[in-house]
Amino acid sequence: MNNIPDNLLYHKSHEWARIEGKEAVIGISHYAQSQLGDVTYVDLPAVGTQLTAGKEFGSIESVKTASDLYSPVSGTVIAVNEALEGAPEFINKSPYDDGWMLRVKLADDSSAGLLKAAEYATYCAH
Repeated sequence: MNNIPDNLLYHKSHEWARIEGKEAVIGISHYAQSQLGDVTYVDLPAVGTQLTAGKEFGSIESVKTASDLYSPVSGTVIAVNEALEGAPEFINKSPYDDGWMLRVKLADDSSAGLLKAAEYATYCAH
């Protein structure tokens, strides 16, 4: 399966985390955005919100459906991609770059249990 960058970790609910030292950038995978179709709206938490790995942090709406978003890591939101408010289509066009959603200061080694790219590819294939 293509479009699964090796430098990211993946949650089984199709969110990704790019670990950068004590911070993580979070978004949804190419696979997830392709299943959703054209994204029309994303509801993200405010800066300062505490996230818990595996728990809901927001929602995403598309022409097909609405879905909850689940945090792949635990920590505190330190930045939100405000560009998505006016241009949610970035999630479809560039899910790993322009379509990032949150930047989080990690609480601990909360990336434990996430899937590496090859494991995620296998998971998506089933």
